[in-house]
Amino acid sequence: MSSSETGRAYCERIVEVMEELVRFTVLLRPHAATLTDRYSERVEAQAAHKRTTELAALATL
Repeated sequence: MSSSETGRAYCERIVEVMEELVRFTVLLRPHAATLTDRYSERVEAQAAHKRTTELAALATL
């Protein structure tokens, strides 16, 4: 196989990989919120909400 054939095959493989990446992105985009949801972030947000609620309760006393 000559170097130009090898280069061409490499370019074709890059195109194939990019096409797969686009397909994967399009399929998963509607599920991004579910896929990026982390337990530790939910716990942190709940703790912050609890602190805010407690402060608001103290302010009304």
